[in-house]
Amino acid sequence: MDAIKTWLDRSGLASIAILAVLLLVVFPLAMDGFRLNLVGKYLSYGFVAIGLVMLWGYGGVLSLGQGVFFGLGGYAMAMFLKLEASDPQSTAIQSTPGIPDFMDWNQLTALPLWWEPFNSFGFTLLAVVAVPVLLAFVISYAMFKRRVGGVYFAIITQAVALILTVLIIGQQGYTGGVNGMTDLRTLLGWDIRSDEAKTALYFVTAALLLASVLLCRWIQLSKLGTLLLAMRDKEDRVRFSGYDVSMFKVFAFCLAAALSAIGGAMFTLQVGFMSPTLIGIVPSIEMVIFAAVGGRMSLVGAVYGALLVNFGKTYFSETFPDLWLFLMAALFIGVVMAFPNGLAGLYESHVKPWLARRRRGAAADAGGPPAGMPAPHQV
Repeated sequence: MDAIKTWLDRSGLASIAILAVLLLVVFPLAMDGFRLNLVGKYLSYGFVAIGLVMLWGYGGVLSLGQGVFFGLGGYAMAMFLKLEASDPQSTAIQSTPGIPDFMDWNQLTALPLWWEPFNSFGFTLLAVVAVPVLLAFVISYAMFKRRVGGVYFAIITQAVALILTVLIIGQQGYTGGVNGMTDLRTLLGWDIRSDEAKTALYFVTAALLLASVLLCRWIQLSKLGTLLLAMRDKEDRVRFSGYDVSMFKVFAFCLAAALSAIGGAMFTLQVGFMSPTLIGIVPSIEMVIFAAVGGRMSLVGAVYGALLVNFGKTYFSETFPDLWLFLMAALFIGVVMAFPNGLAGLYESHVKPWLARRRRGAAADAGGPPAGMPAPHQV
């Protein structure tokens, strides 16, 4: 039994199991449909946070533009949903029936050619991941092959977020402009606005998030994860050992982009819209805060960080509408100053030692060896 507990602790499966019970059992039983849908929206940001753990915590590369990939994934899904909501019957009052309303308002008379593939749900699912990953590959390959990193790379990702936001707002006839894509109603004929659909989407989001955490944990425990850590701490040694450091960074950046895009797609499905306000510099910095609050070395901690920060935004804005921005700033500053390693660091430095002392005390009271120590005949 002690060996099993040790293995679960080292592999991180124990904390993942606790998170799974919390997301799949406790929250659905304890919350009404409205609050559960809010948590589902928070979990969509959890994808970005665990991607940043792999990129920033393990790879040592800080990106301040993850909102770009979150938005691209969300817009890809929104395009499919908008086309489904823009059938000729529903848009019969438009000048040009069969195209999205914002296109009709901007005097477009036909669906743009590059929108046509998004009539296919299969293509949309592929595009949700492929488009952000392709952009991430182009950016990271161009930068890392030239050994551009550190603060310079962070500034470049911020610039990309700003450029994409301006582009989306400026191309109103093709993207919906500053209003984004709204009035998204059905997915393959399934009304995503119903309470049953929102509950089902919550469970899909939670399951995908847990699967993503398991995938990232598997990567961390593999040789690739070890090399990412070595690259973060001693990049020159890894390079001199014969490894292409730039391609490891490209992989980490593309992985984080793919996870962010999945989160963006699930956000669109649960909220029913996608807007350029979710792509820019400010949202991207908030996403880094999710990982920082949870702990940039902890996958599970990053999920808790996303939940805590977004819950704080909701609670403070509802309870103190005039002060909530200041309270959020105080929360960020307080957590970072008091717990530099985030919630996961707090667990490692305080909770875990306390639990270990409790186990040793219980073993001593029972007359056996301390927990985690072999019995005398096993020595």
